[in-house]
Amino acid sequence: MTIPQTLAVRSFSDRAEALSHFILRAGEAPRLIAFDDAVGCPLDIALAALEWTRAVGVLPDEDMLHAARLTSETAAAVIERKIDGQRQFIYLGPRLDAPPMDVFEGKVLFDEPGVKAVEFSQRAHAVAHFLRATSGAGALLALLGRRAPELRHLRRWLGPILGELDMPRMLVGGWFAASAAGCLLATPDGEPDYRYIEVGLES
Repeated sequence: MTIPQTLAVRSFSDRAEALSHFILRAGEAPRLIAFDDAVGCPLDIALAALEWTRAVGVLPDEDMLHAARLTSETAAAVIERKIDGQRQFIYLGPRLDAPPMDVFEGKVLFDEPGVKAVEFSQRAHAVAHFLRATSGAGALLALLGRRAPELRHLRRWLGPILGELDMPRMLVGGWFAASAAGCLLATPDGEPDYRYIEVGLES
């Protein structure tokens, strides 16, 4: 794991101020933003899922994450992967958690009890399928950036950011680059309390 050389932590009580600071700091970096920031995504579950998927070879470091929904009981994602030189977008998610639906634009890779994978040639179709399957609750989407974050950078920086948490928090947004990353986190309930944590390598 990369040890961060720089660390910046800021707290906000105002949602708009917290989000504007996050967007400003992200710049052009690939980012994920909560579809519904009142729900967010549990950060500790996200880190565990990333480590598990690398260990079993499901999601290599080169994959890019376009959408994700993680809870203590289920997970779904849309990843971008190069297959035979072509960009493909693959939905991976729980079969039983999703309402029955036809896949018009995608090719079913496997459909087993509890899990389904569908390959799409266009990002819009893959993300639309993801939102239909998950209803968007607790989902993170790659928005407001030119690229989706690479899994290698999420795995590199989420650990150090998690180590700076003062209490359990939900991930509202995160940007992830090779040399630094920043996450905006919120308390799951109670008074609005946002914390922005940025870690990076000294340049």
